[in-house]
Amino acid sequence: MFLDLFYGLREAGVPVGLQEWRMLMETLEKGLHGSSLLRFYNLSRATLVKSETYYDAFDRVFAQVFEGVEGELSIEDEVLEWLKDPKNFEELTDEQRAMLEWLDRDELMQRFLETLAEQDERHDGGGKWVGTGGRSPFGHGGEHPTGIRVGGPGRNRSAMKVAEDRKFADYRTDSTLDLRNMKMALKRLRQLTRVGPADELDLDETIDETCKNAGEIDLVFRPERKNNVRLLLLMDVGGTMDPYYEPMSRLLTALLEERGLREFKAYYFHNCIYETVCENASLARADSIPTGDLLRKLDERWKVMIVGDASMHPAELLSPRGNINPRLESQTPGIEWLKRIDDHFLRTVWVNPDPQKIWQSTRTCRVVMDMFPMYPLSVDGIADAVTALVGARKVAA
Repeated sequence: MFLDLFYGLREAGVPVGLQEWRMLMETLEKGLHGSSLLRFYNLSRATLVKSETYYDAFDRVFAQVFEGVEGELSIEDEVLEWLKDPKNFEELTDEQRAMLEWLDRDELMQRFLETLAEQDERHDGGGKWVGTGGRSPFGHGGEHPTGIRVGGPGRNRSAMKVAEDRKFADYRTDSTLDLRNMKMALKRLRQLTRVGPADELDLDETIDETCKNAGEIDLVFRPERKNNVRLLLLMDVGGTMDPYYEPMSRLLTALLEERGLREFKAYYFHNCIYETVCENASLARADSIPTGDLLRKLDERWKVMIVGDASMHPAELLSPRGNINPRLESQTPGIEWLKRIDDHFLRTVWVNPDPQKIWQSTRTCRVVMDMFPMYPLSVDGIADAVTALVGARKVAA
């Protein structure tokens, strides 16, 4: 049975290794699980599951493997059908509440199983059977201080247990990032290299050199390890990007607070990158910086993250004088500037806040996807984009 749990978790995608499994076996040998299936559930989840992401998968496998153990609550379809149409519940008086019987966990579960075995028809408003709108410990839509809710939504929040209710659902790693997990995903931007003056003692090399010199101490120094990542962030703003104000703000905040970056610069554009980018979202000409100057000042080692939905009129991307702002038109099309960025920097990624399923529906988005690796603005998407930025060098065709 235990091996069924191990292999079932692996098949369900829960990353359980031998180290975690040995830890669980050791806790069982020490008797830490007690005599309760619930305690074993809590113990095994604590030792085998590394992330809340896998709680739901663990629950499913655990329920499948240990089905029937300790009177697993298996509710027949007929009983659930009786509970679909609840009776209106009349609120109890304080005196009536005081008269209700208090049951401990074991007595409650035993009595519930016995009641299920005896019940042969629907009941409403009563005090014994599995039903609705009553004082029974079993059912829903009623009230009891130590009851089991069966087959319906919570109302008075007085249930001690909930039959066959999975409390956890998978945490979505494709959901929009909050600030905390945004920072966690961006930590991969840290790429430590040894740069600067050699003023840090290299203990291992010192020992080796001293041994080679027959005990004569020879101190060896090395440069300090520092994050050598320089990041340029280019952000689309306005128009179709307005719905993404919050996640974009969280991304910028997380990057500004990422102390590990050696250098960080952020600029705005609208729809596509043209001759200039801006230091603020007003896109005022006075705050603009020539894009060509960026390419001259920043060498190819800078990592570039472009964030935008890549959704625009095809002319804005592909045609001369395509800038949607007629005062900023020029003969160089936007796609040419994107190619210059791609050619100049060794690593560039595009992060798209739009749902991934609609990327192919926009012509301009498809063109951008052919130029840059594109990732969604999500936990996994940011992690993958960061991995691409600090990964292998781009190989010329």
